[in-house]
Amino acid sequence: MRFMFVGDSMTIGRAGDFTWRYRMWQHLESTLGGGRYEIVGPRSELYDTAADAPLSHAYADPDFPAPARRHLAGWGEGWLHMAPLIGEAVTATGADVLLVSLGLIDLGFYTNSDQTAENVRAFTAAARAANPRVKAVLMPVIPNIRAEYDAPFADECERFNELLAKAVADLDTAASPLLLATTPESYDIHTDTYDGTHPGPTGEQKLAGAFADAMHQAWGVGGTYTPTPSA
Repeated sequence: MRFMFVGDSMTIGRAGDFTWRYRMWQHLESTLGGGRYEIVGPRSELYDTAADAPLSHAYADPDFPAPARRHLAGWGEGWLHMAPLIGEAVTATGADVLLVSLGLIDLGFYTNSDQTAENVRAFTAAARAANPRVKAVLMPVIPNIRAEYDAPFADECERFNELLAKAVADLDTAASPLLLATTPESYDIHTDTYDGTHPGPTGEQKLAGAFADAMHQAWGVGGTYTPTPSA
């Protein structure tokens, strides 16, 4: 199986982060391993805050293998940005499982909930045009610290998650299944992030666990997620 991580700043991570991608790699190694999977994607960098660009390779664990660092994620990029890129990325990498965490940046800066939901559908169509049997797990938006003081933004996050669930229900097929991951009940932006948005070590574990458990429960892929210690 070829897995591709697709996401925004919560997925690409910044210099010095482990990232939830790293936690998922650890999980795949422990439950699949043996050459039965591959992580693919056109990018591998972390975001460098000093350069304001994705130039860093300074992962918290320097032994994180280079092939496992691959992804399609970007700081400040959302469904709006990834929908035009996903088809080419799937074609080039042969990805057949997409683990997608997008939407917060869209709602915060670019599009409203209805427009963002349309981009979800455009993204799905493009991925399927590249691989008619592609699978995807989609993470609902986790409202960040802004939602605590910006009620209209909080409402848009809630509405988008409703539209995302509807899109998954509408677009799910036997040939190209879609899953809606369950936001971890215990996820707390005050303790699981380092700034009210971006996951710290505990948040990374919980996000990886949500994706892993969704795949295991629905498709029998891997196993139940067990948090692993940081290197």
